[in-house]
Amino acid sequence: MNTPTSGKPLARYAAWRRAGDLVFLSGVIAVDPAAGKIVRGYADIPPEAADLIGRTGEFSTDIKEGPILAQSWAVLDGIRQTIEAAGGRMSDVVKLVQYFKCLDHFPHYSRVRKLFFPGEPPASTVVEVSGMLPTPDILIEIEATAWLK
Repeated sequence: MNTPTSGKPLARYAAWRRAGDLVFLSGVIAVDPAAGKIVRGYADIPPEAADLIGRTGEFSTDIKEGPILAQSWAVLDGIRQTIEAAGGRMSDVVKLVQYFKCLDHFPHYSRVRKLFFPGEPPASTVVEVSGMLPTPDILIEIEATAWLK
């Protein structure tokens, strides 16, 4: 089931499904399928989000950290939008499965995740994978499960 404000899949599958009080999200990546645009750095997210997650204005730092920080924000914000479209809140997310192309990115992602889950964090699984669709530019993909009480 999808609504106009929820994430749109890149292929023929449901972006999310509700089963009773549970909402299951397919893997979310940092891409806007309507625009055909992948988030590649701070320029691809709202300026206030870029500042919040750590844009420094220093090219050598931002070019290295920007892609994973911006993708982390975009993915988590996409999850937030989808959970809200289903009638929930981020605090209803009980489980995340996070796929990384490089586990060295986890500390950067973790800083961003704390912004979306300031209270008790969801149960988590972290996995390193060799690649993700649709291009090598995708650094992270996250599946989420929420329990809407």
